Amino acid sequence: MSKNEDVRFTSSSLKIPLSPPSFFSQTLGSHLTEATKSVIHLVNSFRNFRTPLNFLARPSPLLCSASLSLSQPAESTQLEVAATQPKGQNVARHPREDEERVLISEVLVRNKDGEELERKDLEAEAVAALKACRPNSALTVREVQEDVHRIIDSGLFWSCMPVAVDTRDGIRLVFQVEPNQEFQGLVCEGANVLPSKFLEDAFRDGYGKVVNIRRLDDVITSINDWYNERGLFGMVSGVEILSGGIIRLKVSEAEVNDISVRFLDRKTGEPTIGKTKPETILRQLTTKKGQVYSLIQGKRDAETVLTMGIMEDVSIIHQSVGDRDKIDLVMNVVERVSGGFSAGGGISRGITTSRPLSGLIGSFAYSHRNVFGRNQKLNVSLERGQVDSIFRINYTDPWIEGDDKRTSRSIMIQNSRTPGILVHGGQPANSSLTIGRVTAGIEFSRPFRPNWSGTVGLIFQHAGAHDEHGKPIIKDFYSSPLTASGNTHDDALLAKFESVYTGSGDHGSSMFVFNMEQGLPVLPEWLFFNRVNARARKGVEIGPACLLLSLSGGHVVGNFSPHEAFAIGGTNSVRGYEEGAVGSGRSHVVGSGEISFPLYGPLGGALFADYGTDLGSGPTVPGDPAGARLKPGSGYGYGFGIRLDSPLGPLRLEYAFNDQQAQRFHFGVGHRN
Repeated sequence: MSKNEDVRFTSSSLKIPLSPPSFFSQTLGSHLTEATKSVIHLVNSFRNFRTPLNFLARPSPLLCSASLSLSQPAESTQLEVAATQPKGQNVARHPREDEERVLISEVLVRNKDGEELERKDLEAEAVAALKACRPNSALTVREVQEDVHRIIDSGLFWSCMPVAVDTRDGIRLVFQVEPNQEFQGLVCEGANVLPSKFLEDAFRDGYGKVVNIRRLDDVITSINDWYNERGLFGMVSGVEILSGGIIRLKVSEAEVNDISVRFLDRKTGEPTIGKTKPETILRQLTTKKGQVYSLIQGKRDAETVLTMGIMEDVSIIHQSVGDRDKIDLVMNVVERVSGGFSAGGGISRGITTSRPLSGLIGSFAYSHRNVFGRNQKLNVSLERGQVDSIFRINYTDPWIEGDDKRTSRSIMIQNSRTPGILVHGGQPANSSLTIGRVTAGIEFSRPFRPNWSGTVGLIFQHAGAHDEHGKPIIKDFYSSPLTASGNTHDDALLAKFESVYTGSGDHGSSMFVFNMEQGLPVLPEWLFFNRVNARARKGVEIGPACLLLSLSGGHVVGNFSPHEAFAIGGTNSVRGYEEGAVGSGRSHVVGSGEISFPLYGPLGGALFADYGTDLGSGPTVPGDPAGARLKPGSGYGYGFGIRLDSPLGPLRLEYAFNDQQAQRFHFGVGHRN
């Protein structure tokens, strides 16, 4: 039906009732109040028949006149019936002494003027609603009143008045009804977030039809459900049927008037003074002043504040204000201890485990997670192993003040010493080679699409090789150069770009990372090169098992340090080989497939296969360190393993075979990259 162009929508502010009463129950209540008055009027009309009536025709032998009186004790309605009839006739009484009956000879439905209804379908609806009132039946006032209620309950009539008429054939009971108007249009006030199409669809079927209060109540319920499903504070607060068949719908939506933060003591729960700046917390919220409050959005805001890492507990409560269509929000927060020292240990990735305990490291760190009360992070850490060490200072601002894109800034200074076995392994038994790097840089990161984030940065690196005595060296045991410049150290200023896609965040979810570094030759001796690297992961659920496929690859163009070549082989590359034993080149591709499955409790199993290749780029690395060590340049491995969930992350123990007919155990902590 195309007549819904007449539906128009307006907006105005309204008061919110404390509870959403049913429109139908409200309307029905008012109608039934009027109906009760009508029944009382009916009783009074019966009183007019107390004296015998004279008719031109012979009076009815059964009943000539009757009188009904209505009294209302605490919770009951009683009828008294007195009838005047010819001598010698007895009055028929109902067994219940408190409700006498009156014989009704005829029951009709008419309009308010006593004439027949123009629409016979409405008359049929009213007649069908009658249960007790039938021709030639003895009725009590209660039964008449119940039938009046039933007519009103049909939802099609605005009023219903029972009228008793004394005729020569007996008492005629006439229900004078007033039908509702035909629906011709809609005016909606106060619906700022409710879609107009939703309203149009809800009222479309009723256009041109008599307004059915029951159907209207269902529509109102659906509107309230729309708000509830979205957690929005909104509801229909009033409905009015205007002349001309126009329905005026009043909607009340609670807007956020003010948002405040209240700090609670960790022990007592009483309000206290917090260390965090309130504006640091409020800027995390997506709920803003002036918008309709959503419980779902409020829950997400509380979770966002928790992910800041500086709160133990977060809750949001709403409070009414003087203007009942507005609310104030109070966020209760309990702060965590902001800083402290920690110590621990672990296993350094990239270190062969051929020597006992060679991969074990110890760590000591100081961290402050809420510097200046602005959620800024300071971490100072030292990791020390038998052959490697890292000292790092990192200062991070998760959200730069004044930025509306949630851009973070990280400043880093690092001094590291790591084994050179990945590219330049195979030194004599009594000698070792380490790579020392001093790095400083700044990075900016921000999300730019759902599940996507980007990072840009500028990093300076000063790197060189050292022997077992800590002395700088420029060539390894095989006379391969260890630096690109020929000096004891290579210097590089790197412009970095990285883009990351993460699915749900679980290990088995999809992931894609693209990274590019460009060496900037600000000084002639600084390195000039371009390096790109990408890796992707995809998980597929197969019943209780999970198939995880991963692929990585990269390429370097230009003049770069040999120890920065892509190393292939090892626990996080091609299993069955030692770290970097497959090859090292300017290019690389590594693919892996793994099926993991639960065994018992926290214990799981895995079957895997890996393949990696340098795409023949090994000889293009300065000094060809891979060729000097007779690395094959490509290879595959396969095997099985177990997984054990632990507080440190998954513990992985794997046994692998390679294409060189060798076997090897691998042990790792955490998921593979």
